[in-house]
Amino acid sequence: MSGIPVGQVRPSQLLWTYGPGALVDLPNLSVITMGLDRWDTDRCPPVEEARLLAAVRRILGHQVERLRMPPFLREEGVSPFSAEGRIGVPVRPFPRWLRCVRCGLLAEYDSGLFEIKANPYRPDQTHFVHANCEKGGKSDAVPARFLLACRNGHLDDFPWRWFVHGGPSECKGPLRFFERGASLQTENLWVTCDGCDAARSLVHAFGKEGQDNLPACRGRNPHLDIYDDSCEELARAVLLGATNSWFPITLSVLAIPMEGDQLSQLVADGWKYFEKVKSVEAVEIVVDTLAASGSLPGIDRYDPRDIWKAIEEKRAGKTGTTTVSEGDIKRPEWDVLASPNPPSDWPHFMSEKTEIPSAFAGLIDDVLLLKRLREVNALVGYTRVEAPEEATDPDERPPMADLCRSKPEWVPATEVHGEGIFIRFREDAVRAWESQQVVLDRDRMLLAGHRGWRNARGLSPDQGYPGIRYAMLHTFAHLLVRELALECGYNAASIRERIYASADPASPMAGVLLYTAAADSDGTLGGLVELGKPENLGSLIEQALVRAGVCSSDPLCSEHDPAADRSLHAASCHACAFVAETSCERGNRYLDRALLVGTFDCKDAAFFPLQGERDG
Repeated sequence: MSGIPVGQVRPSQLLWTYGPGALVDLPNLSVITMGLDRWDTDRCPPVEEARLLAAVRRILGHQVERLRMPPFLREEGVSPFSAEGRIGVPVRPFPRWLRCVRCGLLAEYDSGLFEIKANPYRPDQTHFVHANCEKGGKSDAVPARFLLACRNGHLDDFPWRWFVHGGPSECKGPLRFFERGASLQTENLWVTCDGCDAARSLVHAFGKEGQDNLPACRGRNPHLDIYDDSCEELARAVLLGATNSWFPITLSVLAIPMEGDQLSQLVADGWKYFEKVKSVEAVEIVVDTLAASGSLPGIDRYDPRDIWKAIEEKRAGKTGTTTVSEGDIKRPEWDVLASPNPPSDWPHFMSEKTEIPSAFAGLIDDVLLLKRLREVNALVGYTRVEAPEEATDPDERPPMADLCRSKPEWVPATEVHGEGIFIRFREDAVRAWESQQVVLDRDRMLLAGHRGWRNARGLSPDQGYPGIRYAMLHTFAHLLVRELALECGYNAASIRERIYASADPASPMAGVLLYTAAADSDGTLGGLVELGKPENLGSLIEQALVRAGVCSSDPLCSEHDPAADRSLHAASCHACAFVAETSCERGNRYLDRALLVGTFDCKDAAFFPLQGERDG
């Protein structure tokens, strides 16, 4: 299938859904995205973000030189036969086994029994056909929707011959797949062998019974065309399109000013444009192009000779760049957001301080409106079967599978622009609240659930707990996101959160950032900033707290004890505090609305006093 287009996905989906090693379930066939070593890097524009690159190197090694955007078509209506029209990422049909929709024949796509029918003008209609179907003519062939996967990140074809014969067999008869019964439950799905009349239901491939009916994992990495030497993990059957077949491991940072002056920051942000510039005259050409396209706002305000000097200083390593730590990602962001004089007009960071809602002056220390911000995300690996844990120790998450055969020299990244609201809480108010006995009791309850949850998964129970401060700030962010979606018409999935929580006496943090950072225009035209003004923000917080006081699932929700069922949330559920998991940085974990408002079960642990007390 070399050079045949088979479909389209958005560039951001190659980070979050269809990255290397992931299956793309298209309307008429299924393909797997190949490793990074097969991508054309000339079609992958670089992304400059020093802090994110440092964090990626900490995980993958210092050989990583670049962050690059996935390739994408810049224009619509390009001829599919031109070089521009063939831009994309390499894929391969997977699983290899196809099923004829008429006669049920089950065979590999390269067995000579199937033909590919390409449609360059409608790639989504590219499909396989069974050339000589015994029921007459040509009929469509679709992927067999069963696979094998293991916790080590391996993926393999379902062992159809092994399964139907109950183990190794010399029989080479044709296999057929058919449904028996009205429903499509696994007990009604059968595979048979025409050579020896063997037959078996797919119900025997799942659960504990599947452990005895499936072979050991072969260590296959189909996107890399290699097999690992050995794999002792249990291979289990999964369905094509199942969400547990590929979980991305990503890192994200906010682009914040890291240079000593604005021109140096502009040159650093636009280094992909200036990297190969050789003279002042070339700088003039680049600046004119950037000004016309709006790709680097503000660069046209500077003299080309000053820009050339900044370029030479960056090449010589003489710029005032702040040293980037490979550890903490959020700390530098907090330092900028909580600064007494935050940057107000930088290329990718424009902020404005605003007044605090008067009703919350004793609890909120600062509100910052971010009129312009940029978020950069990078893909560093993926897992299968089990999602990666939020633990800071990579050794405690499921084994991370590789994106390419050797150590990667670059990783896929995306950048999105948006706006946001940063709310910083008063440190003295937070510390006074944390010291209350009833809050310490809620802390112990959440910690007990945390330990039980990690014990059940074979993880260290004493690591990874973010603390009661984080749970309170996290819940506040969720309540405000839901209120924005309910009252102001925003799509809740288009608003993301970033929680800054640390009880370290030397450098405490207590704040939340709610921001829009999506590829579409939802929430990027100034609407979120407008809602952050005191006359709007105060009423939104008030409504969020009132709405959180009673949940439609009470009293079950308010009485929920995480220690009893080893869960990671207390008084919270889909009806009151959960948001879309794409918006939440913790997967709807470590939430408890009793930390913010009084509930039926707990009325004294609330950080926010009753409305009458605030008014008084």
